[in-house]
Amino acid sequence: MSDSGDANRHHDGSDGGTGGTGGRDGGPAAGPGAPTSPGGGNGIRGAVLGRAPAVLSVLDLVTVGSGNTASDALATSVAIARLAEARGFHRHWVAEHHSMPAVVSSSPAVILAYLAAHTSRIRLGSGGVMLPNHAPLVVAEQFGILEAAAPGRVDLGLGRAPGTDGRTAAALRGPGRLDEGADDFPRRLAELTAFLDDDFPDGHPYARVHAVPGPVQGPTARPSLWLLGSSGYSAQMAGELGLPFAYAHHFSAAGTVPALDLYRRSFRPSAVLDAPYSIIGVAAVAADTHEEARTQVLTGALYMMMVQTGRAGLVPTPAEARAFPFSGPGQREFVESRLADTVYGTPDEVTKGLDALAGLTGADELMLTANIHGNAARLRSYELVADAYGLPGPAPAAG
Repeated sequence: MSDSGDANRHHDGSDGGTGGTGGRDGGPAAGPGAPTSPGGGNGIRGAVLGRAPAVLSVLDLVTVGSGNTASDALATSVAIARLAEARGFHRHWVAEHHSMPAVVSSSPAVILAYLAAHTSRIRLGSGGVMLPNHAPLVVAEQFGILEAAAPGRVDLGLGRAPGTDGRTAAALRGPGRLDEGADDFPRRLAELTAFLDDDFPDGHPYARVHAVPGPVQGPTARPSLWLLGSSGYSAQMAGELGLPFAYAHHFSAAGTVPALDLYRRSFRPSAVLDAPYSIIGVAAVAADTHEEARTQVLTGALYMMMVQTGRAGLVPTPAEARAFPFSGPGQREFVESRLADTVYGTPDEVTKGLDALAGLTGADELMLTANIHGNAARLRSYELVADAYGLPGPAPAAG
């Protein structure tokens, strides 16, 4: 559900990365290959807490604002994950991006390991890993290690887009592999699943190749597998495979309802889910005043305009955003369209917007992202949303 997907998606419409019933959490034992977690569930379905209209989660781009560093951004991600865990958010995902100075999440597996070391309960995952950029065995091994490090807490969300521009994708994949992308996704997904389950058939070239950690070591859980998208392709595939689906509403809002409808129509019960389960990524920023929220949202909208025009740097400060001299064709219109697709304002305004969006889409889970300049403002936004919905308070300090 990556923000770069809209700007850099393949010309064929390939998907980038991020309704009221879900999987059999706590139900009968799932079939072969179904992910499990402590307590008997597969970790897909979360609990709706407080007055929230759906399960609430976090999508983190590990954003670097002007005047800050990558170290600052990673420290903020840890702080957000710990706040989200304390306040009852179900999961914290990071998205794969490349060659974008303001987005540190170039290696989701590395960042998730870092977050796992600083949390104990919240689910952690990729929103997503862009599978065409990686050998399926490498992904299976990386997420097998994460599952071993944070048992029962790991989601493996997969997208079809490169998460970057074509030139960078070529550098990632090496000579001769740039054309391997959306069209090759089903094969790569099948390979990855077989590595995760260690069940290549006899005679397959990889039948004696094992992802470690993994089932070759004995009975084991594996990460929950998700498909991500910003078009109907992954929605239909997720439905046909009986997998949970995450849609990137935060940068492709017009297609949200059609994609979720297609997912639900296509859904076939599986060992993983007996009914559809969907997440939508939502750009949402709460602040103490409407004006403060708009200023912060403007920094993110202006940054995305700069990405679109090939001038990506760090996310501008609020002062830089307010003083920006709109001059090129369509610049102001682009920024205003981004603002229109963002839920922002006071806590009351944001909760009303999220309530309406949940009602419109029927999404099981709202994954909130705040791609803005201020680290403190991002933390404050999640805290205000938690307070407004009456989510559990932070655990009392020890001693």
